[in-house]
Amino acid sequence: MDLQIAKTTQSLTTAEEMRNQTKLVMQPYANWEEYLTPAPLSVAILGELVFISSKEDFSINKNPPKDGYQHIKYPESFRACLMQVCNSGWWAFNEAHKNMDQIRLHTMTVPDHMKTAVKILFQGNDEVVKAHLPDQLENIRVIADDCLELATSTEKRFTDVINIIQELLEACVNAEHFYGEELEVIKKTMEENKIRKQSSEEDVKRSEKAIQSMEKAMKEAQESYEAAMNSLPSGWDMIGMDIVEAVSETFSTVVTGLASGLNNPISLMCNSLNNTGAIAETCKYIKGEDSSADGVDKINIYSKSAEILKWAESFQKFVHDNSIDWKSLYDQKRKTPNTDFLKKQFIRIKSSLEKKPTCNANTSAQGLCKQAIQICEDLAVYAPDGKCEEAKTKELIEKIRKLTESARAFDSKSKDVTKSPALTPKPPMMFKEESKSGKKSSSGRASENARFRIEQSRAQLNKTRETYEKSVENMEKNQKELTEILISMRNCEIKEIDFNTTIQMLVKGMDAMGRVKEQWEKMVRFFQMVSNIVKISLTKTLKDFVSTSEKTQSLSYNAKLFSKDLLYNQAFQASNIASLVHMISACYTEVSEKYLMDRVSSLGKLMTMDKEKPEFKKERLQLQNSCDEAQRGILRLVLKNKEEFEKKSDSRLEKIDNELLAILPKAAPEEMKSIQAAVQSGFIEEDENYF
Repeated sequence: MDLQIAKTTQSLTTAEEMRNQTKLVMQPYANWEEYLTPAPLSVAILGELVFISSKEDFSINKNPPKDGYQHIKYPESFRACLMQVCNSGWWAFNEAHKNMDQIRLHTMTVPDHMKTAVKILFQGNDEVVKAHLPDQLENIRVIADDCLELATSTEKRFTDVINIIQELLEACVNAEHFYGEELEVIKKTMEENKIRKQSSEEDVKRSEKAIQSMEKAMKEAQESYEAAMNSLPSGWDMIGMDIVEAVSETFSTVVTGLASGLNNPISLMCNSLNNTGAIAETCKYIKGEDSSADGVDKINIYSKSAEILKWAESFQKFVHDNSIDWKSLYDQKRKTPNTDFLKKQFIRIKSSLEKKPTCNANTSAQGLCKQAIQICEDLAVYAPDGKCEEAKTKELIEKIRKLTESARAFDSKSKDVTKSPALTPKPPMMFKEESKSGKKSSSGRASENARFRIEQSRAQLNKTRETYEKSVENMEKNQKELTEILISMRNCEIKEIDFNTTIQMLVKGMDAMGRVKEQWEKMVRFFQMVSNIVKISLTKTLKDFVSTSEKTQSLSYNAKLFSKDLLYNQAFQASNIASLVHMISACYTEVSEKYLMDRVSSLGKLMTMDKEKPEFKKERLQLQNSCDEAQRGILRLVLKNKEEFEKKSDSRLEKIDNELLAILPKAAPEEMKSIQAAVQSGFIEEDENYF
């Protein structure tokens, strides 16, 4: 049964399945058709600014900055400044479309490089791996670096537009064209933009920290492997394999968590707030000033959940029904309790957590380690005699049960926060060795563990569905607001457009451009991550693999094979992120092709036309109407994608039920109740999740 469960789980977690799973879990956060909703509004606003620029001109250069203007080229002419905004916006959207299409084509080839890398890793000859694997990893790195450059240049284009608008508004304020409430509104808008810029700079710092975190996670994975294998008691081979799997999962969770952190829609939270103070508080929270741990720290803490859970489940090896197997607990040759090994592992994890900043997650994780260490010490008291009074035995078994439940709840919270899949594949070398030996679960509870993972998958996809539902609801609400703006703009006549109306459009244009720009910032972080994963693989792990000496071990799965699996995990994670980016880039290209580029071309035409001729008014009206239709078209696409998402979610759960749940023996009601309670407690919404 154990082997059948392992094989079925592996078939449900192939590379293709995991790529699709990642797309499902990330869908509410990588929902580019929603993020592009402000794009037609941006183009429409630029068109109105072209129209407005035909009005009477004036200078905004009455009180220029000491060092001169950094972005505005023609401060003596307000009309010229408006045309500069339009021109830079036109270039931004043009470059965005061209670059995203190139990113789509680049990322399409990553899975093929990944397949070739896996084939090389499966070669038994180390020299083949050493000679050919670097080329495949280098191919992925080159793609990542090329895409990084494309994303960075596009982000800069949108930043330029925002900077011009920002400086134009500041120039208008300094020129004393505002009084009373209008002045306060503009000052508040500029303050909000500065806060968003500050938040963006914090994102860059967190991205740099994330790269360092990946390198550290890789080093810790190798150290954890060595520490566990070197002190593994005789006869504990099965537990050894479980722990290696947990160590491997820890690294994968760090990478997945960091990728999900790039997608987390904090910026959308900022955009939905109505006052500068609230935005400032949100940015303060983003930076982690509410606790000493930031998002990267919390991901690193939650990544320990797999190891904590595996070690906690190891206690089950000694529990049979309502009794404890004291014989297995004590090593008669060494005259030491075998729980000393478990105690060392929990002390090692706790020591690692103590070095990380304080937060609720860290407190919970250290609390689990303390409980486990206490259980080890309690068992060690009675292990030498091999007996214990019945009341104490019940108490110990209850502590072990509660530890397992708490560890499962923490692991579920980890899956929720990091967006890591509940069902994970075993690395290829490990699965190959286990299949040879026909390995059984170390705790003897493979069925129970499989049910736990099924419930986790169900809860995770249901939570994702709820998040997506809220995301679409918010999008529809924003859609109505944007449509009202477009309608009000369409009804504007030249005689009605005063200076304040122009400024209001500039403010809305800056906000809309800012939303589009934020998504390009995420793309930059994605490619930085892919590139650095590969660099870690090439400079650190591959070097360790080549230099690793063959140690005599009782396990057939040795340090060499572990290094191969680490290399596989890194290539797999890089490929996974690239696949997610490919989905995003394909979506962007589709939306841009259908609903943006014709409007952008029309804007370019509008900028070159004589504003006194009837053709200009006709082109302006056509641009307005087409932007209105683009809004409706994007909404249709959102609803269509939502429907497809729900079908894929249902299909994934159905496949898990039909292939894995179907082969499991019927569970006792109290067992299922315990599993479901642990899983649900992990997926309860908490403020801590928003980082």
